[in-house]
This record gives sequence, structure tokens and C-alpha cells, in this order.
Amino acid sequence: MRVATAGGDPVVTSSGLRLMADLALEEVDGAVDTLLVSGAVEVGEGGVEPVLDGAVVDWLREAAPRAGRLGSVCAGAHLLAAAGLLDGLPATTHWLTAGRLAADHPRVAVDPDPLFIRAGRLWTCAGITSGMDMALAMVTEDHGPELALATARMMVMYVKRAGGQSQFSVPLAVPETAGGDRIDELRVWIGEHLAEDLSAEALAARLHLSVRHFSRLFRRRTGTTPAAYVESARLEAARGLLQDSGHGLPEVAALSGLGSVESLHRSFRRRLGTTPAEYRRRFR
Repeated sequence: MRVATAGGDPVVTSSGLRLMADLALEEVDGAVDTLLVSGAVEVGEGGVEPVLDGAVVDWLREAAPRAGRLGSVCAGAHLLAAAGLLDGLPATTHWLTAGRLAADHPRVAVDPDPLFIRAGRLWTCAGITSGMDMALAMVTEDHGPELALATARMMVMYVKRAGGQSQFSVPLAVPETAGGDRIDELRVWIGEHLAEDLSAEALAARLHLSVRHFSRLFRRRTGTTPAAYVESARLEAARGLLQDSGHGLPEVAALSGLGSVESLHRSFRRRLGTTPAEYRRRFR
């Protein structure tokens, strides 16, 4: 990874942190695998304004064809749009400047809602930390979901966030013990058998424990009840099916273990504040 700036000068952020450049923009030669453009805003009496640097915009027009993948973080979408790279494409940016992006660039289909949007080789994301969500999606594309999950776990990150609310991924919400234990093994088994009977009675019997002792042990180990954990695991499986498959809602409900479309809707409404159909529209 290399940081390039106009003239190769350091960049002083709004907090005063100084970012050093590895090279100047004009020194970037040859093909670029992934080109990410960071944005900046200025806050004044009239509100928040995206910072536009003409030299950077001109360089982007010239460099874009040499990049295998282009992406912007936060108000960086304004720079891509000014260079004409988002014309005819859906894009997002920080909600504070999304209206400005749409007004200045009517040929860009601006959607201020998603955390990030991919349109072919062009990626745009919302404000600040959503760049981490977008980066995880890029890791998934390049190296598969297993490495993306391992990366998220190492960085103590959320895997997915829905409906404007932060939602813990079930595998990350409960840390594993160093050597593993019976509850860890059971959690893995639960994830692989979501459509089976996962009542507290059935799970306790699997570990040859009384229901009372099992429930107490599970809560001490995970911080939640067996029923709540199972619903979270099933809900996350349903989210994955809605995002990554073409299954209808009855199939999603059955495969995730939620059983019926009514139960699927009830879980999404209660836990995510949205419907399965709306979730699929937004995140697929």
C-alpha cells in the first residue's frame, strides 16, 4: 500500500494528525490494483461542504483507466464524480453531503442510505467507518468470505450492519476460548444445523446436561440465553441468504431454521427494524 498526494506533501487531517505521503500523484506509474480516494469536508456557517482539489480531479481522470478497481471513502465520491467517473452509475457518500452530490452531478444515481455501493469496478461508501465495511467486502471478493471473517475477528469488527443500526455478527459477538470448550463446539454445531430442533432441551441433551445447568452454563459463557443465541444465528443465516442467493422467502425461512415467512418477518422487524424484502433490496 502506498499513499499518494498532490505534490507528495503530507496531509494534515481535521484532528491535526499528519499523514505522510509515499509519493506524489505524478509519480504513480503503471497499473494500480485498487485505487482508493479519501474525501474531506469543511464545516462552515452554511453547513458541510466537500473539499474538491482540481489537481486531484484531473489526475483521477488520467489514472482511472490504469486502475483495476476504483473506490471512494466518504466525500471522496465527490472527487470521483467531478472527474466524470460516476456518470450513469449508482453511488453513495456521507449522508451530510449526499444532497450536494446529487445536485452537483445529476447524472449520478445518488443513494444516501447504503453503507457502500458497488457498480462494476467502481465502489463508493458512506461516512468514515463504512470504509471498513467496504474494505471487508473487497477482501471477500479477492480472497473469499473465510478470510474476510478472520480479518473482521482480528480487528474486532462488525461483519454486517443493517438498517442504519450496528448489528453484531453472531460469530464475532461471543469470543472463542483459547483452547475451545464444549459451548464453543456447540456453537459451531448450531451454525451447521440451523433447521433442526435447537430448543434448550435438545441442546442440553446433546451435551448430556440438565436444561437448568446447561442454560446457566451457556449464559455464563456467551452472555445470552440459548434461545436468543439460536435466533441470532438463524437471523444471520437468513441475512446471508437474502444477500447472496436467489431463494424466495419461504426457502430462506426454511434453510435458516426460522421456519415460516411469518417468523422470518417477525425476526427482521424486531431485531433489524426492516422487512426481509427491504433488506434484500438494500444489501444484495
